Amino acid sequence: MIENMEWYRAFYEVAQTGSFSKAAEKMYITQPAVSHAIKQLEFRLGGALFFRSSRGVKLTAEGEVLLRFVSQAHHFLENGEKKIAEMRKLMAGEVKIGAGDTLCRYYLLPHLESFHKLYPDIKIQVTNRTTRETIALLKEGRIDFGIVNLPIEEKQVHVRESMTLHDCFLVSEDRFARAERALTWEELVQLPLLMLEKGSSIRRHADDYAQRQGVLLQPEIELGSIELIVQFTRIGLGIGCVIREFIQDELSGGSLYELPVEPPLPPRRVGLVTLRDVPLSAAAQRLLELLP
Repeated sequence: MIENMEWYRAFYEVAQTGSFSKAAEKMYITQPAVSHAIKQLEFRLGGALFFRSSRGVKLTAEGEVLLRFVSQAHHFLENGEKKIAEMRKLMAGEVKIGAGDTLCRYYLLPHLESFHKLYPDIKIQVTNRTTRETIALLKEGRIDFGIVNLPIEEKQVHVRESMTLHDCFLVSEDRFARAERALTWEELVQLPLLMLEKGSSIRRHADDYAQRQGVLLQPEIELGSIELIVQFTRIGLGIGCVIREFIQDELSGGSLYELPVEPPLPPRRVGLVTLRDVPLSAAAQRLLELLP
């Protein structure tokens, strides 16, 4: 094992300058300290590394061999310092994010586009998982931060609340006339419902709230994405359970509209989650700062 890296640095500087005094100047230490470091290294390796000549100190055969390896190590360290500096300046690096399909598509993607334009050399890796799976990836250290549906209860995780989401029910004018009043939950469950598959936070939120209203949601069709629910609703296959903030274009288009239900589903929040007491890379920190 390497006992002291400073011995090797002293060896490298003496070999480069051919002088103990010049090496001491470059290292900002005294010449006796350099001499002591070389003696310690020679004792450790079991032989002389330098010999004195009329032109200063020269490497022995063993010293020449050692210099080849120490030079490589020195260059590796220099490159490492340069890479760290580039990462700090956001000229290099990687950000690993965990997020569900819906939050990735509607919440994260627009901000990723802006981030990529500002910092094109930063690599971005996105892992699509449910909120629970995203938290697990975060605790395993496999992602830098996660974008999840709140609430969550995790002592190891720091949560920054972001935008508010409103789940609602979407209908097509082609099949359903505009409601003159809000439907009750008892009336709603009699209609053909289009919902996300079980396991998603949206579905769990709707199911739990419906149970508190004394009814059970039994969808006609279960789908894997908000986009599919919108498309199925548009052709009149049922009532879609969607997120209002993510379907503004569809609502403003006029062919789809929100079906009021009383009481409405309570709002939810998006959360940005990081591990407590674990520092983020400069790139991950900057992307978090850009997210609302």
